[in-house]
Order: sequence, then structure tokens, then C-alpha cells
Amino acid sequence: MSHEAWNELKPGTIIEDPGSASNHFTGHYRKGLKPEFNELNCIHCFFCWVFCPENAIMTEAEKISGINYDYCKGCGICANECPVENKPKPLIMIKEVI
Repeated sequence: MSHEAWNELKPGTIIEDPGSASNHFTGHYRKGLKPEFNELNCIHCFFCWVFCPENAIMTEAEKISGINYDYCKGCGICANECPVENKPKPLIMIKEVI
């Protein structure tokens, strides 16, 4: 199986105003689930922050501090990538009440 190089990929979108992602809220795309964060269980490894495709993981003083729901799409990648095993996870997906 061969993979295309980055410059061989077909374009998927046109970004007319680069650097403006923070101006475009994506949280309204969530459909049913959202991550709930419990700081007491967090080991602050930043895996969730690294893997979040929308940069919705908030940080403060070099620690994870919460979720910015204006940008969170509810994909669950943050909860899935969390390596915490021996205690309740700091990120769990819950049903969103609208």
C-alpha cells in the first residue's frame, strides 16, 4: 500500500482567510455527545490537546483546564487518546442535553 506525499493530495477545501479559525465557531456541529472533563483525574499529559482536531482543549498554567464547547465537535478523540487507566478517566463522553 502506497501513500501519497502531502503535495500530491487532492485539495479538500479553500481557506480564503488563513489564520481565522478562531473566528469560526464549530461547536454547533456536535450531535449528541460531548466530552466532560474532571481535572482531579487528569495527569496533564496533553495527549488530548495534541490530538484534538479543533484545538478545543483549554490550558492554563501548563495544565489542562477544560473544554471550549464553542469549538468542540464532540468527536471523542480526546477521550479515546487519554492514557489514564487505573482510575476514572478525566475525559469521558456524555450525552449532551440541548
